[in-house]
Amino acid sequence: MRVVNKVFGAVLATAAICASATGLESLEAFIRTAKAGRADFVQVVTAPAKEGQAQRDKTSSGSFEFSRPNRFKFVYKKPFEQSIVADGQTLWLYDVDLNQVTARKQSQALASTPAALIASAPDLRALQTDFALSDAPARDGLEWVLATPKARDSALQGIRVGLRGGVLVVLEILDSFGQRSVLTFSHFELNPVLSVKSFEFKAPAGVDVIRQ
Repeated sequence: MRVVNKVFGAVLATAAICASATGLESLEAFIRTAKAGRADFVQVVTAPAKEGQAQRDKTSSGSFEFSRPNRFKFVYKKPFEQSIVADGQTLWLYDVDLNQVTARKQSQALASTPAALIASAPDLRALQTDFALSDAPARDGLEWVLATPKARDSALQGIRVGLRGGVLVVLEILDSFGQRSVLTFSHFELNPVLSVKSFEFKAPAGVDVIRQ
C-alpha cells in the first residue's frame, strides 16, 4: 500500500509541475527530452488585409520529422506537394509543381528560423544566441514562449511557441510583411527510432536544381 501511495504521489507531483510550468520551462523540457520526433501538421497562412479585398486564409497539411540537432523534414501533401529537408549539411526545398529544387547551406539558412526553435537547437542556451526568449501569458490550455530574432535583417517579427506538458502543439509565426502563419501539430510522437536515411534527399531526375 505504501508503494502504491508513493507511485501515486509521484504522478501527482509530476502533473503539478507540468501544470505550473512556464513557457520557457516547457520549451527547455521539450528541447532537452525530445531528441527526435514526428507529427502531423496543419498550416494556416493569413496575409495582411488589403484595401478593398477580403482577408483570405490558405491551409496546407502534411507530416514533420526531426532528429536533433541538425536534421528535419517537412512534407507538404495538400493542397500542393512540397518538401523541405535538412540533412545536416544542406537545406533542400523541392516544389513538385515547379519541378524545381533549391539547395542552400544549412548553417547559413537556419539560425533565426522556426526550425531552429523546434528541431535544430541542441539546448536553450544555443537558441538564446539568435533569439530573445520570454514567457508569454498562458492561453488555450498551453504554455507560451515569445521568440524574437536578434538579427536586424531577419525576415521574421516574432514567433510564439505553444506547448503542453513539454510537447510542441502550436507555432505562430509573424513575418516582416505582416503575414501570419500558424502550424498546429497533432499525433506527436517523441523519440521514435529514425534512421539518418530518413533525412537524405536526392533530386529526382529531370528536376532543375538551383544552388544558393
